[in-house]
Amino acid sequence: MSSWEVRFSNSRQLPYFYNAGTGESVWEAPAGLSNEQIKALPGAHHLGGGGGASSGGGGGGAPSKVRASHLLIKHRDSRRPSSWKETNITRSPQEAESILREHMNALGSNPTTEQFGQLASIHSDCSSAQKGGDLGFFSRGQMQKPFEDAAFGLPVGGLSGVVQTDSGTHVIMRTG
Repeated sequence: MSSWEVRFSNSRQLPYFYNAGTGESVWEAPAGLSNEQIKALPGAHHLGGGGGASSGGGGGGAPSKVRASHLLIKHRDSRRPSSWKETNITRSPQEAESILREHMNALGSNPTTEQFGQLASIHSDCSSAQKGGDLGFFSRGQMQKPFEDAAFGLPVGGLSGVVQTDSGTHVIMRTG
């Protein structure tokens, strides 16, 4: 019997997993739990997009929230051409895309969340790099449209192609 439950962090506005038996808290789903087991945990409604009666809308289809990580390469035309890595980013949009494609090639065709997170923590120009690129759960209307469309269009574990937004050049991995 699992001691895991889903709780909601008021400071981060994100769900997390809490093990009542050990007192351990983690942001990612605990290893060894299937999707069905996760959906059955106490507090699973905090995860959004679950199958409960309050999930809203008609029968099935698109989730109301997704969780995603990304790797962002900014360029001189980005909305804010600076980052935690570089004060003044001068690369061209084409150079940013080339760098991103190199990172995507390094990941291979079927990267794990951990592999993606490691790459994002080193190379992403977004402050989410501190969390392996994790942006947490978000609903439609919270992200720039091209980013949102790509994230909501991916299966869990799926990796996008190159996505251009006002922030720069992204690759997105849907994690929930």
